[in-house]
Order: sequence, then C-alpha cells, then structure tokens
Amino acid sequence: MNYSRLVVASLTLATLPAIAPAADDVAALRAELQVMKSDYAARVDALEARIKQLETANAAAADAAASLAAAPPPPAPEPAPSPAPATGGGANAFNPAISLILGGSYTNASRDPGDWHMAGFVPSGDENGPGARSFNLGESELTFSASIDPYFSGQLTASINGENEIEVEEAFFRTTALQNGLSIKGGRFFSGFGYLNEVHAHAWDFVDQPLVYQAFFGGQYKQNGVQVKWLAPTDLFLEFGAEGGNGDGFPATRLEKNGLNGVTLFAHLGGDIGDYTSWRTGLSYLTQRAEDRVGGIEDADGAPLFDAFTGDSDTWVADAVLKWAPSPRRQLKVQAEYMHRHESGDIFDAAGDLLADDYRNTQSGWYLQSVYQFAARWRAGIRYDSLDSGTPAYAFAPPNLLDASPDRISVMLDWNPSEFSRLRAQYDWDDARDDGQTDHIWRLQYIYGIGAHGAHKY
Repeated sequence: MNYSRLVVASLTLATLPAIAPAADDVAALRAELQVMKSDYAARVDALEARIKQLETANAAAADAAASLAAAPPPPAPEPAPSPAPATGGGANAFNPAISLILGGSYTNASRDPGDWHMAGFVPSGDENGPGARSFNLGESELTFSASIDPYFSGQLTASINGENEIEVEEAFFRTTALQNGLSIKGGRFFSGFGYLNEVHAHAWDFVDQPLVYQAFFGGQYKQNGVQVKWLAPTDLFLEFGAEGGNGDGFPATRLEKNGLNGVTLFAHLGGDIGDYTSWRTGLSYLTQRAEDRVGGIEDADGAPLFDAFTGDSDTWVADAVLKWAPSPRRQLKVQAEYMHRHESGDIFDAAGDLLADDYRNTQSGWYLQSVYQFAARWRAGIRYDSLDSGTPAYAFAPPNLLDASPDRISVMLDWNPSEFSRLRAQYDWDDARDDGQTDHIWRLQYIYGIGAHGAHKY
C-alpha cells in the first residue's frame, strides 16, 4: 500500500512541468481572440457610422432637389464678352482659314454668243452674255480670312477665270470690337446696296446674274473705299449703311482728284412671320460721276448715237426677299429687285468733240425669281428679267432711236449632294439681244467647295 502511493506521487511530480506550459498557451490564445473581437467590433462600428453619414447626405440632397424643382428658375445671367482670340503660342496661331471654289459649265446656244449685246443700253465693258459655247472653265474663287487681333479681321478673295486671268474681288479689313452695333469695313468689297450684289457667284440661285445687274453695273459693283454699318438694337432687323470710294467701276469712272466719287446709302429692314416665314426688304441710293466714260447707245440701224459721256449718274434700288421653311426638306425663297437710274451731262463723238451738253436719260429694270426646295437635295427655280432702256433726250436726237425693252425667262433645276457641291441645269428664253431675235440657251454647271467656308448671306 505504501508502495502504490509512492508511485502515484512520483508520476504526478514528473508531469507537473508539462502541464504548466499548456496552461500558458491557452491563456495566450484567449487573449489574442479577445483582441481580434475588439478590433472587429471597432470596424463594424466604423462601417455603421459611415452608412448613417451617407444616408443623411442623400436625404439632404433629395430635399434640396425637391425645393429647386418647386421654385421658379432664376434669371439667365448676362452673357460674358467673347474672349479675345489667342495671339501666339500654337503652330497654327497665325494660319488663316482657306476656301476654294471650283466651277465650270457646258453651254449650248442657238445664237452665236460672240455677238451678244443688250438692246438699248450702254456697253458696260464686262458684258459676257451667256458665255462661250461648249465646255467652259468657270470662275475659281480662292479666299483667305482670319482674325488679325482683338480689334480687326481681314479677308482676301481672288477669282481666276478660264482665260487664266486673276482678279482681286475683295480685299478688306473689318472691325470686330466696336460697340453698339457699329462696324467699319475698308479696302475693296462688294457694295452693300440691294440684295444680290454682296452675294458671291457660287451662292447664286441661277448660273448668271439678272439682266438689270449686267446692264446697270456690268455685273457686281465693287467699291474701293470705306463702308460704315449700324445695326439697331431692336426686335426687328434694322440696318443702316453708307459707303464712299474712288468710283472706279461702271457706271462711274475714277476721277483725277482727292476725295470720294461714288457714295452709297442703304437701309434694310427684316423680321419673322410666325415660326416658318421670314422677310427682308431694303432701299438704296447710289450717286456717282463719270468723266469721258467710253461707250454709247446705238440706234435702230446700229449706228452709235455718241461715243463718250461725262456727267452724273443716280440710281435707286429697292429689294425684297421672303423665305418660308417649314422643314429642312421643304423651303421656298421669293426674291425681287427694282432699279431706276437717271443720267444727265455731256456726250462726245469719237474725236472728242462735244455733241450735246443737255443729254438726259432715265432707265429702269427689275427681276422676280422664286426657288423651291421640294426634296432634301433638290431645288427648282424660275426667274423673269425685264428692262426699259428709256429714250435719250438731247437737242438733235435722231428720229429712229431704239426704245428697247429686253427681257428673259430662266428656268433651273439643281441637285446638291452635300453643302459642298452643286450640279445645275438651266434653260434661258433670251429676248435681250439688240437685233430682237430670241436666243435659246441650255447650260449645265458644277460648283464644288473645298476647305473652310462660312455661312452664306440671308
């Protein structure tokens, strides 16, 4: 019995060192578990606080949106002035916008275009009638334009015709920083009178200009001088303008003096009628003087009544345009202009001798045209031209003066694959010749635009 107790005591003493380390490990694990529980609880609390914060912010935003929707909209802020154009830095800072217009035509005329002359009117020097027969290279137009600085912009337009001749059509500067609707243009530019004169050839609705422009100005009238325009701050479009130049263009001549020869005044008024219709009308006055202007009217037998003219030329121009555009596929434009000219002065023969010092003549002309876009890319148009040559009055006027009334009817159809291309067919019933015979003219025309190109005139 004593021996058994001794054995048990010995075994207990032997295992005590092993039990003590095991108890220490459990305590350590329990402590580590407690740390993990505390850390997990802290993270859960942080996430719950973040969720509550986001819910509060969303509720505040929803309340603000509801209040904004219920309140009336605030007044629109005044537009900020346009920033001045950049003046340096980039590689393209000084590069102008460049555009090129390519044009050409094919003409089939029943009469020889080489002997075309308008009945009853002084040759302007630039009359070309229907142009040459067969294929013709039309006018190519090259334009450079750019902002010069925050105060001015500039533009140069050069035309190159089929005879390899280059002409400066326009070369002008224009102010961009004047206030209260005022602008100034200087250099060479198409005069602002009437409606069609400022429109470049590639934007015409027919192959050529109306007869009244050819008879009164020899085509488009260019002004070498200065133009001032004022756009009134009214709901209606209201524009006033004045020009003065050197008069170097038919019916005037350039005078050997300082100052102006050729003053133009014009006013334009326009507005809207409903949602689809707009209109514009205008009145213009040109006063000019000619000295030894070559060219005279011929009588019914083809003999010249005089060879040169010196005197005053005053012209009134009234214009009107109406546009109806219910959709991009359907548009209608009706356009008309009337011109009335009175000239008085001296006339001379070929030797320069005075024939009469009381020469007077009053002439007039007008046209009416309508162009209808009946599909997305198709347009059709008709135009009627009419002129009255008047009866020249002077002391010994011969009895066989030709009181002519040239007129013409033109019909056209064009297809516009895009805003950069146009193909056109046109027929003219031309009764404008001085021999009184009708000319039947068929023409096909192409116009292509390359490069930058601004919006066309209204």
